[in-house]
Amino acid sequence: MKFDIWKECPKVPLPSVLLTVVDNRGKTVPTAPSGHKLIATNCVRNENLYPVYEKIRYLSEETYRTWFRAHPEPGDIIFVCKGTPGRVCLVPDPIDFCIAQDMVALRADPKIVYNKYLLAVLRSFQIQEQILSTSVGDVIPHFKKSFFDQIMIPIPNMDIQKSIGDFYYTISEKTELNKKINDNLEQQAATYFQELFINNANPMWQISTISDLGTVVGGSTPSKTKPEYYTNNGIAWITPKDLSINKSKFISHGENDITELGLKNSSATVMPKGTVLFSSRAPIGYIAIASNEVTTNQGFKSVIPYSEIGTAFVYFFLKHSLPVIESAASGSTFKEISGSAMKNIPAIIPDRNTLDQFNSFCAPIFAQQKILEEQNHSLAMLRDSLLPKLMSGAIDIASIQI
Repeated sequence: MKFDIWKECPKVPLPSVLLTVVDNRGKTVPTAPSGHKLIATNCVRNENLYPVYEKIRYLSEETYRTWFRAHPEPGDIIFVCKGTPGRVCLVPDPIDFCIAQDMVALRADPKIVYNKYLLAVLRSFQIQEQILSTSVGDVIPHFKKSFFDQIMIPIPNMDIQKSIGDFYYTISEKTELNKKINDNLEQQAATYFQELFINNANPMWQISTISDLGTVVGGSTPSKTKPEYYTNNGIAWITPKDLSINKSKFISHGENDITELGLKNSSATVMPKGTVLFSSRAPIGYIAIASNEVTTNQGFKSVIPYSEIGTAFVYFFLKHSLPVIESAASGSTFKEISGSAMKNIPAIIPDRNTLDQFNSFCAPIFAQQKILEEQNHSLAMLRDSLLPKLMSGAIDIASIQI
């Protein structure tokens, strides 16, 4: 059955499909060294099904029990109200966190709306655009609770809601599983690095600098006034913004590519596959591995590993050395690590056998991580291309098999 949900279904205000809204805004929560997890708005991303535990804080048992008006429940939808309003994700089962100000939890009325369908609708282009245009505040956008009445949710019959919601959820769940596998693989490799090169470091190993691990390379930005320097399909050109959006370990292209003319008329350098990209400012410390030849803007001090050192060692060494690199940065407006300072960061030079041992251990891990990241990219493209077609009637809902 084909029909346009946005045009042919009755629409109702968002609050009318909810049982409740868990709202603790306005209450600044006292934190503790450990205890219950408290997630902030940075933990909610539209590319993730569930919250991501990044820079979380903790609460005491007493604060958890007495400070909040209410807590989310599994199946609720967390809605970010401030900063980047409209980011949403599901609350997992079991739940092991609580939410503070600047976000709310929406509890769907199962008699009216399927919560997974509601998640997909809230992430749709139509609703996200409406949230963006309705939010107030030039510096820090804010979506007021009173604005929820203006979000109109199309309500088809429950079978259609479940078809759309389950389609969205199943693809998203597969990407979440791949991410968990990759995180586990990453932890295995990081633990082995710690064991070999930190906990059991050979005191006879040479102490040198990063410049003995590989060639440190800066980047450049071709003139933005020359449109002929940029293209959608040319030489890969990466910026720190690309790494802030793309959280993958491996990267092949950024938002924009540059042309041969752009490369020729700038000081950008083409770096080979396996180069470890390291953002040197705004912020310092985004790290990724080039999966093909790339260039970068000036916001990087990347390292092309020497063949006897290897990409895996350089990658984990830079991650481990981030505090040292940050301490060597300078600048009044924002901190930046210079090329010379980057080259002179102290580094151990392990013996060849130990390096080979580590690189051999990491090779299959990196290969699997790359495959899973490519799968996730394909799944995300499938989900994000088919969902609007399902909702607009361009694809028959009955033809979708989960």
